[in-house]
Amino acid sequence: MDLKLLGKRAVVTGGSRGIGKAIARTLAKEGVSVVIASRGKEALDATAGELTNETGSMVTGVVVDTGSDESVRNLAVESKSILGGIDILVNCAARPGGQSTVPTLSGVTTEDFNDHMNVKVMGYLRCAREVAPIMTDQGWGRIINISGLASRSTGTVVGSMRNVAVSAMTKNLADELGPHGINVTVVHPGLTRTEATEGVVARRAEAEGISEEEVEQNIAKGNSSRTIIDASDIAYIVAMLASPMSIAINGDGIAAGGGVGTAIYY
Repeated sequence: MDLKLLGKRAVVTGGSRGIGKAIARTLAKEGVSVVIASRGKEALDATAGELTNETGSMVTGVVVDTGSDESVRNLAVESKSILGGIDILVNCAARPGGQSTVPTLSGVTTEDFNDHMNVKVMGYLRCAREVAPIMTDQGWGRIINISGLASRSTGTVVGSMRNVAVSAMTKNLADELGPHGINVTVVHPGLTRTEATEGVVARRAEAEGISEEEVEQNIAKGNSSRTIIDASDIAYIVAMLASPMSIAINGDGIAAGGGVGTAIYY
């Protein structure tokens, strides 16, 4: 199927590694020109060069701190200048979750809470706020927020709160921007294989006194598909949502964890 993405222009925050990098790669393979944005210039430059060589599309890095209003404004200005416009925004820049021990209530600090909410929730809102006028002037756009399945389960209070907030933001933005041709959606990955997974598995294997293969098997048992979902699997979903053919999906959340949990959503 032709997703009709050839010639589109995208900004992917958190695009130098992990799920963001996989999304940038998949969009570039579809003929999208991509600006990837994160805080580390060295990683950005390396990833941009790698993806440009691999896909044949233009992938450019722009340094951003999504926790800063000024930095995000600069990202929008630079991206528009580089790309000539912005058709697609993928919000993926956030503090990583699920890679360390989750604190109990007594271990949650004000500083940690504020940091997570500022970078992920307000960071996503900052980026949407800056690109929305560009998309509105063009009469078309896609904003895709990468959240997480902690929005649908307990176990990490800050993780759940930040992801639920992203879901609420998504629907509000969809209602406001939909009449201008802009669809806003949210994707909820579960535990996803990225560059960081190897280290996580090794640490868990050592802590539990079992092999790394056994750790991976135990992780895979956490979803209905009995496999560890890869970052590329999330990227395929995002590419579909970024397509002009995704008009029927707006304001909604897409669970992308291979079937995590037993709750029924309708």
